[in-house]
Amino acid sequence: MRTIAWLLLLASSGAGAAEDAVRLADGPGREAVEANCAICHSLDYIQMNSPFLDRTGWEASVTKMIKAMGAPIRAEDVPAIVEYLNKHYGK
Repeated sequence: MRTIAWLLLLASSGAGAAEDAVRLADGPGREAVEANCAICHSLDYIQMNSPFLDRTGWEASVTKMIKAMGAPIRAEDVPAIVEYLNKHYGK
């Protein structure tokens, strides 16, 4: 129960204030990334992981978010998300 309370506190602690500063690269798929990824985490995770992930890594990351983390990403959005992430943030 304490863990849930701690997570709720963190989620509402103003971390979103810095979110406005994160601006992803323009391009097809950006809206899908912003709409799907920002639901669960800050968009700066994309920039932080970009030196490490190629297309295969981004595909695995999106799949993990859906299957392990329960992200509500529609199957038809996955190709656009992976393509965008690989093109603009792939190594």
